[in-house]
Amino acid sequence: MLEIRSASKSFGPLRAVDGVSLTVNAGEIVALLGPSGCGKSTLLMLIAGLETPDSGEVLWAGQSLNDVPTHRRNFGLMFQDYALFPHKNVAGNVSFGLRMQGVPPLEIDRPVREALERVGLSGLEGRDVNTLSGGEQQRVALARALALRPRLLMLDEPLGALDRALRTQLLDDLRALLRQPALHQATLYVTHDQEEAFALADRVAVMRAGRIEQVGAPAEVYARPASRFVAEFLGLTNILPAKLEHRGPATVAVTEIGEFGLNSHPPADITRPIHLLIRPEGAVLTSNLQLQTSNFIEGRLVETSFRGSHNIVRVRVREYGLTFEFPAAQPLPGPGETLSLQISSDALHLIE
Repeated sequence: MLEIRSASKSFGPLRAVDGVSLTVNAGEIVALLGPSGCGKSTLLMLIAGLETPDSGEVLWAGQSLNDVPTHRRNFGLMFQDYALFPHKNVAGNVSFGLRMQGVPPLEIDRPVREALERVGLSGLEGRDVNTLSGGEQQRVALARALALRPRLLMLDEPLGALDRALRTQLLDDLRALLRQPALHQATLYVTHDQEEAFALADRVAVMRAGRIEQVGAPAEVYARPASRFVAEFLGLTNILPAKLEHRGPATVAVTEIGEFGLNSHPPADITRPIHLLIRPEGAVLTSNLQLQTSNFIEGRLVETSFRGSHNIVRVRVREYGLTFEFPAAQPLPGPGETLSLQISSDALHLIE
């Protein structure tokens, strides 16, 4: 449905979007994920028609939109600050886009009621938006976008202004809403929060410095980050320089802290520079006696950080600081004591 072909946009010397290509299919939710300033919102502006690409194209169903003005693209856009009109009630805000499109007054009431019903605000048409909670205001802004029955719904950090508890609740509500079979809404969701992207999206596109570094299903991006940047942005910091060696039918990653047998297929050229990623959930406590074999490491426990359902444990292995996750009920030694860990081959990934 939506296709972006090699789109670029510069503001003076800053290349905010640099040769980006991406698709969003019918009924699909795609998250643009990346740090502040990586070009996510600029790309959204190009798609919406609020900015014009310096090069490349934005297409819908194979037809170029580069010369189509914003109001004729039939895309819904919701910003982080919601941009509600304080002098209008709920119905007035939701109906605003319909009125701007010239929908006859007698035909406005029904789509407004349907949009409010979809976001769980039925019966609040007459409420002053200034009396609504942050979560209710967010839903009004979403209803305003949905009332237009947009071909594409674009959400720019829609939960960023909310506290954590409300953000978690509304994320669940938003996921249920967008996945309604009757809605079948193509959605582009911009966020810097990986939990939001992973919980909501069918595919995630990770951006860095105006470019897309990786696109894939959330589980795929987490399990097999395509670059060191993607891994570290997702919080996967256990990255070690490694050399690959063939040991019979098996391939072993040799690092300064030990050798690790791999389940994944090695690259064709094992002499190329490579890094080994150890995902934090991949370690279990074990005995010193097993340290002579591969996939075992020994280090000093630096600190333990309680995170509710699990503990974050930081371990010093030679000059490397590694981070692992253990269940909160797991007995652990104290700071300064030695930890012996067995690493699952399933938790290992090679980054070229």
